[in-house]
Amino acid sequence: MVKIVNDMGRIRITGEVFSNLAGDAATSCFGVKGMVGRSQSSSPLQLLRRENMSKGVEVHYNEDGSISLELHIGVDQGVNIAAVCRSIMKEVGYKLNKATGVPVKAVDVYVDSIIG
Repeated sequence: MVKIVNDMGRIRITGEVFSNLAGDAATSCFGVKGMVGRSQSSSPLQLLRRENMSKGVEVHYNEDGSISLELHIGVDQGVNIAAVCRSIMKEVGYKLNKATGVPVKAVDVYVDSIIG
């Protein structure tokens, strides 16, 4: 959880907020089929529905007040994976910083599935 204190009061932002914002930003990028996650029984990877896409995101809190993210995605077959990942990194960092004011130190993208 990130805590922001200013002269008007306190704000606490949970990891779920960051996960939902990051998942939404990532899935809006061209070539992204969706967020990918595992079920509880460690079965094969599965494409997550919109309401569960935060399960494909891990949030790490840094000592300097910034956050780092790990995103697990599925991409369309035939897309340039490097270009898609660069687009996701920029979009997620920008949207999270704009929405919350919390600096994003790193966005690591893991392509877990190619969906054709």
